[in-house]
Amino acid sequence: MSKRNITLFEALIPILILIVFLAINYRVFGDEASSGANQFSLILAAAAAIIIARIHNVPFFDVIEKVSQNIKDTVPAILILLLVGALAGTWLLSGIVPAMIYYGLQILNPSLFLFSAVIIAALVSTATGSSWTTSATIGIALIGIGNSLGINAAMTAGAVVSGGYFGDKMSPMSDTTNLAPAVAGTDIITHIRYMMITTVPSIIITLIIFLVIGFTTNTQGTVNPDEILAAITNRFTITPWLFIVPAIVLGLIMKKTPPFVALLVGILLGAIFAAIFQQDLILELSNKLNGSSDTSLTLKSIYHVGMQSISNDINIMTGNPIFDSRSLFSSSGMTGMLSTIELIICAMIFGGSMQAMGALRKISRALLSMVSGTASLVGATIASAFGMNILASDQYLSIVVPGKMFSKAYEEKGLAPENLSRSLEDGGTVTSVLIPWNTCGAYQSKVLTVDVFDYLPYAFFNLISPFMSIAVAAIGYKIRYLNSDEKQLTVVEK
Repeated sequence: MSKRNITLFEALIPILILIVFLAINYRVFGDEASSGANQFSLILAAAAAIIIARIHNVPFFDVIEKVSQNIKDTVPAILILLLVGALAGTWLLSGIVPAMIYYGLQILNPSLFLFSAVIIAALVSTATGSSWTTSATIGIALIGIGNSLGINAAMTAGAVVSGGYFGDKMSPMSDTTNLAPAVAGTDIITHIRYMMITTVPSIIITLIIFLVIGFTTNTQGTVNPDEILAAITNRFTITPWLFIVPAIVLGLIMKKTPPFVALLVGILLGAIFAAIFQQDLILELSNKLNGSSDTSLTLKSIYHVGMQSISNDINIMTGNPIFDSRSLFSSSGMTGMLSTIELIICAMIFGGSMQAMGALRKISRALLSMVSGTASLVGATIASAFGMNILASDQYLSIVVPGKMFSKAYEEKGLAPENLSRSLEDGGTVTSVLIPWNTCGAYQSKVLTVDVFDYLPYAFFNLISPFMSIAVAAIGYKIRYLNSDEKQLTVVEK
């Protein structure tokens, strides 16, 4: 039997079903919805797409083939995510991440406090790849310091959120920074470099605004982070030599070394530097893991703790309630990335099913009929990502669903996939924290003890980024196009 064309309404049915289940998940599971319920909701929406496909005489084999191809395309991203988890573990064990926090805290100054808070949050978030960890640890400390200076907590929270989400966007260890290019069809290094076009101006404007606010706001008291610094030095050997590792990794990335190689080098160097600088800590962790009381460090202990940090949970207690209650110095290694990988695979099942039934093509053509140029397409993508943040209450789905919906539209416009991946981050990742009922907004509000609507006016980076993305597209600055014949990238600068 011949295949029949689906209607736009039929194409939207799986998306509507997905939105309904996501709303139910949020009501039932709250912040835990993204731990599994949302993933299965993607499977249920895919099942609806498969049923509609069968009604229109699309063979089940064709659906499976599309799903398989989609999953195959994400294998590089999945491999990168596993390596990122391992990197986070060895960089924690070696003291690299604690060193970044330690030196970052020492640049604080009352007049420059908000300006410095953005930088510190950006450094920590870039190092850890997590805005949530940043807010739950150094963010809490900055709120306390700001209060002692008489600075409005909403301003401090806005600075922490701005810096935290800068790092969340730009860090190769961030799950959303890996998810966006995987969905759009580009690689993470190209994605990060292309995001710099909109992200760097946005953070510069943010820093200037906070600099002005800092010099026009009356402060009282002094900054005294000694307790926090002492907690770090009591557990880790802090030295500038630790920065050799991130410098080497950054250098490899700048030289266009494959991400697999750069991250693997970072993991191995992190483990080596841990064995050199954190021997007392490794011995303590080894005794804890083995239930022993050895007084000397062995190669077996170093290997055991090193592999534990790479593959599984590691938790380092400091005695400081701010750090310990929020598990700043903890990592889940590669195991911690499995839920994100699960989400990617389920998203590809949903996307493959939608492709097979012809829904994505139908939706993309409908969208293309409403847009007249690159700027309007980027604007529509950002608006959809923001809308998904409101409806689905989850930043991952604000990347996945619009990403699969708009991929064909960008391809038919001849736009390279990094245009889409950047728009997804500018519209999805950074706006999630501005919505009170979104998991990100709810989490940040709870951790920083500041209402979302209170810190929203000061989350300048998050407010500026979507408009910066549209503005850059409107003037046509460094828009990348696909060569329609060879499917190779060409850069057009206007």
